[in-house]
Amino acid sequence: MTMCHVCITEGVRADVTRRAMMAGAATAAASGLVLTPSRVMAQSEDPVSFNRAVDLTHRLTPDFPTYFGTPAFTAEDTFTWDENKVNLKTLTYPEHVGTHFDAPIHFSENGATVDEIAVEHLVCPLAVIDVRAAVTEDTDYRLTPDDIRRFEAEHGDIPQGACVAMLSGWADHVATDQFRGADTDGALHFPGFHVEAADFLMREREVKGIGVDTLSLDHGPSTDSPVHYAWLPSGRWGVECLAGLAGLPALGATLVAGAPRFAGGTGGPGRAIALV
Repeated sequence: MTMCHVCITEGVRADVTRRAMMAGAATAAASGLVLTPSRVMAQSEDPVSFNRAVDLTHRLTPDFPTYFGTPAFTAEDTFTWDENKVNLKTLTYPEHVGTHFDAPIHFSENGATVDEIAVEHLVCPLAVIDVRAAVTEDTDYRLTPDDIRRFEAEHGDIPQGACVAMLSGWADHVATDQFRGADTDGALHFPGFHVEAADFLMREREVKGIGVDTLSLDHGPSTDSPVHYAWLPSGRWGVECLAGLAGLPALGATLVAGAPRFAGGTGGPGRAIALV
């Protein structure tokens, strides 16, 4: 499938500084890209210019909030400098912690695993829909088709093949109990997508991914995960616990969604970067 924003050619067209080369190598390792400091060359040879890279990834620590309230990971010193003259840790963690990706198989019987997601679907236009005002009135707010229509009336159509991200402001709460929002009965409270918005993006817009700055594509009180069950079995992907969305334009950024390539994985932590 040819997509002018996402299919990346090999090679660079200009000399780069050592720092740019290191940054480019890190991005390429995550996403199969080769880039210069100022542009990504698409397969159509239409350049996607950028002036800065914005990290959309939270720093993952053992106490990072998780959906089930368990530790994000444990780390064991396998080798240390004092004993072995090399440092190496063994990390143990569930797939869905920190800023992480949901593969289609996560909520389907036989969907694509995370290593099977086509890389051209992971480098794409990014649309950021700001629902922060609504969230101040309703902690459990769900992004709706009306939010999408208002967004497009103000900013223009969501591009084909884009990732649509919900900006709720929840990333600001990541160091507090409010991020999970667990009440006395154990129910969680945070914003998410409405299943009707997911259906709209599938039927009316050829969107490949959706993202949230919360713990789940579904809002916190959900007990049946309708967005996950609608979205992922369609072959699309999701990314949860995004950071840095407030520093992006509503439209115009390019997302480099650095999903991991664990064989058979249902998802996993990765590095999400926006080129602006």
